[in-house]
Amino acid sequence: MANIKSAKKRIKVIESKTLVNKKRKSQIKTYIKKFETALDNNNIDEAKELFKTIEKKLDRAAVKNTMHKNKASRKVSQLSKKLNIAK
Repeated sequence: MANIKSAKKRIKVIESKTLVNKKRKSQIKTYIKKFETALDNNNIDEAKELFKTIEKKLDRAAVKNTMHKNKASRKVSQLSKKLNIAK
């Protein structure tokens, strides 16, 4: 445990940021699962809407450094490829 006041504060800040990052990543994973389920059920319109949402959330995660920007863009590319194949 830290003894210095600023170090104690940093620990609290890191814990709160970790929770936000976990929440953000979990939301993205959930939306991706819904997207893939929609594709499996041939709900192309629903999949398109989910794709838009996923793209926004991935971009936000990249901007906030929750996820590396290349990983986010790679995910968008993979999902758009799946969507185009399903059409």
